Amino acid sequence: MELVEFAVNIHRRGIADERERRSLDLSVEGESAAMDTATLRGIRTELDEYLSRFDRCFVRRESREYLGVYVRGQLGPLERKSVEPIALDAGVHPRNLQQFLGLYKWDDAALAREVRRTVRDDHADADAIGVIDETGMAKKGNKTVGIQRQYCGSTGKVDNCVVSVHLDYVAPDFHTIVDSDLYLPHGWFDDPTRCEEVGVPKDLAFRTKPQIALDLIDRTLADGVPLKWITADEGYGQVPEFLNGVAARGLVYVIEVPRHVQGWTPNGRRLGRKIDRVEELWWRGGPTWTTYCVKDTTKGELVWRVRSTAFIPSWDPTKRLRLVVAEHMLDGEMKYFLSNAPIETPDSSLLTVAFSRWHVERSFEDAKGEIGLDHFEVRGYRSVQRHLAVSMASLLFLSRVSRRLRGEKRRAVDMLASAAGDRRPA
Repeated sequence: MELVEFAVNIHRRGIADERERRSLDLSVEGESAAMDTATLRGIRTELDEYLSRFDRCFVRRESREYLGVYVRGQLGPLERKSVEPIALDAGVHPRNLQQFLGLYKWDDAALAREVRRTVRDDHADADAIGVIDETGMAKKGNKTVGIQRQYCGSTGKVDNCVVSVHLDYVAPDFHTIVDSDLYLPHGWFDDPTRCEEVGVPKDLAFRTKPQIALDLIDRTLADGVPLKWITADEGYGQVPEFLNGVAARGLVYVIEVPRHVQGWTPNGRRLGRKIDRVEELWWRGGPTWTTYCVKDTTKGELVWRVRSTAFIPSWDPTKRLRLVVAEHMLDGEMKYFLSNAPIETPDSSLLTVAFSRWHVERSFEDAKGEIGLDHFEVRGYRSVQRHLAVSMASLLFLSRVSRRLRGEKRRAVDMLASAAGDRRPA
């Protein structure tokens, strides 16, 4: 593995991260990407020690060695990070690495648990945010498990792809994916022969993406990873069972909802079919608009103005939630969020959580661009799930080393600032 290139790349990415995240000063000192010998030696040692954490997941030494081959291949400079290029670069037979993913006896669920326990032990924070999101991985043919024509975020259109659901863990100055699972479309369960060909477990039932997301949360909490907040896009916010499930687990959610969500505001007026009628109501009077600088970027400030009120959802009139309406000050884009946060929670805190979804997008960018999350060419259910698990382990190492080389701690959950300059986000 070419650790020199690996170290230089993550150092450069750390510089780019600092430029993007800093609100008041986008300049970064010490931008040289040069890595000294001690740093490179430290990375080699750190990777060896890191991989030893997963020894208990393997019965045979051979399987443990192939984990190292796969992780080093994912972290290395290969342009294509599927089984064959990784194997040939490491001097092993591609069939052996394919069997490592598909046939060899080792516990991929235990490997994923070790990833979460490492996060619990080394990166835990009581105010951590869990970000739920899915990603599509475009593939050809119709033999890969879970493949179907469906919306693919990578291509931005309906495409032939495989979709996986993920939970990103966001703590101060750190984020990484802590659980992943394959989404199997309903049509697959109507074809038992097709499922059998790729090894789908016979006892596996169809699960919606929100149901998978709740399973990810359950596993993460069961492994002791502390979470306080959950956020997700409107695909999850429009599912009351998901919102109720998050609340039942003792977590606070701030989740985007679509415009057509229905309910009541405290004045008792029923909202119409489109939630933007709330905006019309508030233009005639109501809670005061407050302006926040959500984020500074190289293209300028992202400024939103916000109003919030108590909200009674039509699907459960016994609940009293918080409705947050945010309008982009430049293009007029509207976003709507529901939260079960206590009434005294400041709007700034809710908005911080709501706009923390960029972390999972960055995790996807790193996982695909650096790790090769979407490069897999295996087709079986077990192989794909194992690829997701090992990719989580590789991404965690990448996140840890990148954080260390940045050399500074940052709070990912900072107080927001008003346009008057009270407080600003990281």
